[in-house]
Amino acid sequence: MPVPLLSEDRISQLPPRAQEVVEYRKSGLSLNHIQGCSLGCGYCIRHTYGLWDENKPVALMSDAQAVEQLVGHRYFQSHVTPIQVFNRATEPFLPRVPHTFAVLEDLDERELTNHVLVITRHQLNEDDIDRLDQLSHIKVTLLFTYSGIDDKRIEPYPSHVAAESLKLMSSPRIRKYRTVLYWRPLVPGLNDTDEHLAAAHELSKHADATVFTGLFYRDEIAAYYKANKIPEPYQGTARRKIVPEELEARVLEAFSNSAALFRKTSCAVSYVHGLPDYNGHYGVRELCDICPLSQLELCAGAHRTPTVEELHQVASVLPDTRTLKVIDITDRAALVSGLESEQPRYFLQHTLGFQIHDELHPHREKRHGRAEIGWTENLA
Repeated sequence: MPVPLLSEDRISQLPPRAQEVVEYRKSGLSLNHIQGCSLGCGYCIRHTYGLWDENKPVALMSDAQAVEQLVGHRYFQSHVTPIQVFNRATEPFLPRVPHTFAVLEDLDERELTNHVLVITRHQLNEDDIDRLDQLSHIKVTLLFTYSGIDDKRIEPYPSHVAAESLKLMSSPRIRKYRTVLYWRPLVPGLNDTDEHLAAAHELSKHADATVFTGLFYRDEIAAYYKANKIPEPYQGTARRKIVPEELEARVLEAFSNSAALFRKTSCAVSYVHGLPDYNGHYGVRELCDICPLSQLELCAGAHRTPTVEELHQVASVLPDTRTLKVIDITDRAALVSGLESEQPRYFLQHTLGFQIHDELHPHREKRHGRAEIGWTENLA
């Protein structure tokens, strides 16, 4: 049964970003017309959208209307734009959210071949295997969020559920969808013991690939931690995920014999479907030192540095790139300025399959686009 549909008056009272059903994020154009989640993860990005207190899913519009808004969006390109479904406002496989399959099936019926990312930590079942395997066009990747955190103030819904779901959904030898162990958030002193790392390594053997990443520790999340007397993991907050240098080194050591460990979501998603990275990370070569050779060859073959003219030509179709300035282009990335938000930057990046960096948010060498917290100065 569909979740309740909010009235227009009620929708108008939501925080502005919560009213935005389609939003571009680095890993894809994100569809979120279902909002509200009962899992209660303390680090949830819902804090930053003013949605934390909404624990019962509701709909801002019908599934059909939402998909129309998605494919009609100025940023959407058929067969090109990666899509994320319900990745910021609800858990897509809650029993009360039948809308996930409705969206997937609608997209598939349109014969679109776009990547579609579905992030979950809920229990899945055999019926989900059958239904997902009936999708014949879209490239579906299930990313199972697993942390191993046992502090119920931070993660009241146990990690072992996601682990079992990953094993179940990865078990068919032949299937059309792909699975990724989304090992996150890794936080020093919380879930980074040798035992935690060994458990994640063992679980990774069931997935098609593994991505590891840290905590989005934004101001709103820090305020929640303080209000609930949860130990603060860092002294400061950051706009990017925090993965300290020492923690990354320990992860790489624990996974030294892994065949498919990645630092970036898009790298793993592209790999499991046998395609080059749609975010063009190949130019940032220190990212690639843990990638399988076969994937390096794919990405190298697809890597092409655009000209200034080509970048402006791609940008010309958008009204929100009129003030774009191209500062520099190297084999590594294009450095730009003048964009009002990051959303058009992602459009340019996915269209060109090449890294686009904003002058206001520099990418430090070896930080891998992460926060500065926990890194030594000699890596600057």
